[in-house]
Amino acid sequence: MRQERALRTRRLILEAAASVFDEFGYEGATIGEVVSRAGVTRGAVYFHFASKRDLAQGVVEEQFVQDGVPERVCKLQEFVDAGMVVAHLMPRDPLLSAGARLSLGQDVFEDFGGGAILGWISRMEALLTAARERGELLPHVAPADTAWLVTAAWTGVQIQSQKLSGRADLERRVAALYQHLMPSIAVPGVLGSLQMGPDRGARVLAEVTANRAPEQGGGEAQAGEPLAAQVVEGGVGVG
Repeated sequence: MRQERALRTRRLILEAAASVFDEFGYEGATIGEVVSRAGVTRGAVYFHFASKRDLAQGVVEEQFVQDGVPERVCKLQEFVDAGMVVAHLMPRDPLLSAGARLSLGQDVFEDFGGGAILGWISRMEALLTAARERGELLPHVAPADTAWLVTAAWTGVQIQSQKLSGRADLERRVAALYQHLMPSIAVPGVLGSLQMGPDRGARVLAEVTANRAPEQGGGEAQAGEPLAAQVVEGGVGVG
């Protein structure tokens, strides 16, 4: 039980830190503000994280704790789902939003070795490699190069959506990105079956919630843990 309490406290601190980093950026964030929002002592924060940099690194890495996107027979559908789920959650989950800001901030980018970006590229490459093994990719598609390019394109869409609409149109814009890119990646037989609508992320999350209902006695989030955290603690999208 002591270990469970420690894990809950650590998660609480990370969520508070994410909201602070997302609001103020790395330079403007303070441990004092994290302590205030988490409702814990300064000692509790330093028990889990040695410094502000260590805390920010924890926020970035939390995105890759577990992958909650359902596994698909069609790996290109899983590839699309990964991006669409994050597009849905990015405006709603401070951990994802803060991870993106920390990964892309020029003042801290080198300090975090690329932040979440390398993790997303690796995840996308693995899905594309699996898709190639299943005959879903056009012959010219190189998984490593395509993963890099799609991740960069997703990131650019996210940044532009944030600047122009506060991410209000992010799901629609990411759906349009996939609708433009997938014809150059997928074989025709697979392309026609892909679901790439703006509501795809929300529908995948609803599927995950329904699948978890028997395990959680009704599908509600566990106490103290938001649904978004249960579904995507990183590994399903691009920061």
